[in-house]
Amino acid sequence: MTHRTDDQAHENTAPDRDDLPLPDYDHLPVGTLAHRVRQLDADGLEKVIAYERAHGRRVPVLTVLEQRLEELRAGAEPSGGDPDAGSAPDGTRRGGKATPQTAAEPSPPERYQRTSSHPRG
Repeated sequence: MTHRTDDQAHENTAPDRDDLPLPDYDHLPVGTLAHRVRQLDADGLEKVIAYERAHGRRVPVLTVLEQRLEELRAGAEPSGGDPDAGSAPDGTRRGGKATPQTAAEPSPPERYQRTSSHPRG
């Protein structure tokens, strides 16, 4: 009698990469993935989880996916939106440009603030 492990079961039931609800899933950084999975319903998220368990088994990725699935089961709704939101085709983040009104005030590097020979006071 042969016993199958959970990993073997996931490999047999995991969807193909082309069947995933997120385009280019394998190339998404974790931060972008966390944003993009918010659009998925529980069924879509379960497909992605099954695929990840069968192929990558990346703990940070599974953590993000499983936490979102728990949120959905607790009553959260998919946020909708563009499945490509959050990153440009080259993998960089999209967003608005800094303007003088939104830019941070310049400050000296922290190492110079701590090593100043001038007494504070």
